[in-house]
Amino acid sequence: MLSSKRSGPWLFFALAYGLSWVFWIPAALSGLKFDEPPVPILIALGGIGPMVAGIALTYLTQDREGWRDYWRRVADFKRISPGWYAVILLTVPVLTALAVLLDILSGGRGAHLEARFQSGLVSILPFAIFTLFFGPLPEELGWRGYALDRLQERYEALVSSLVLGTAWALWHLPLFFIRGTYQNSLGLGSLEFWLYMAGIIPESILMTWIYNHNQRSTLSAVLFHFMINFIGELFALTERADFYQVVVWAMAAIAVIAIWGPKTLTREGG
Repeated sequence: MLSSKRSGPWLFFALAYGLSWVFWIPAALSGLKFDEPPVPILIALGGIGPMVAGIALTYLTQDREGWRDYWRRVADFKRISPGWYAVILLTVPVLTALAVLLDILSGGRGAHLEARFQSGLVSILPFAIFTLFFGPLPEELGWRGYALDRLQERYEALVSSLVLGTAWALWHLPLFFIRGTYQNSLGLGSLEFWLYMAGIIPESILMTWIYNHNQRSTLSAVLFHFMINFIGELFALTERADFYQVVVWAMAAIAVIAIWGPKTLTREGG
């Protein structure tokens, strides 16, 4: 067993970054596009870095009950109440719709369905499955499955969310240098880049709010993360709608903090 000091969030962040960037940096340096071998394999291997770090540290630092708790929080659907399932599944579409509406009211075009999904469920369903298993699941087995509890042992929920959100955002940096990735299309240092990075912070706050209200359910974070990625890829927003989206997310996060309190983001001790 590792000491409690060495089992904290900082060792996890070091491992998650190391396990991801050791694959992503060579992919970026290769100069190849994201779909040119071996870049897809390198991207996929890097994407499981948080999961590998979270599982490894759980088994190294916890007893058998800790191991069982880790997997129960991933698999137990009953930890999430029906009302919170609605929150998890509807928050992202509602906030996105508000951003689109604000853009339209400002004279913009709002958003449109990405061309590759215009054939309907035939194209959307496989993408939804891919999105779940190559992003939200492997990431959240680390970010919320391991790191968030360790942060909240030391800091209040709001501070923990800010730290984790910053780490989560910066973790993506090598992807901006791999030609053809979504991050690369935004452009390093562009307005879209800063909107992308800034938007992860309120997302992290809302994920902690959901997680803490559902018995530390890692599954709740996986599903919410899935909705963020799925809706974000399904629709193409104008630049101004992207800006409004970050504003709307920030307002939602501020509302959560004001109503539930920064200590736990729940009314219990908040």
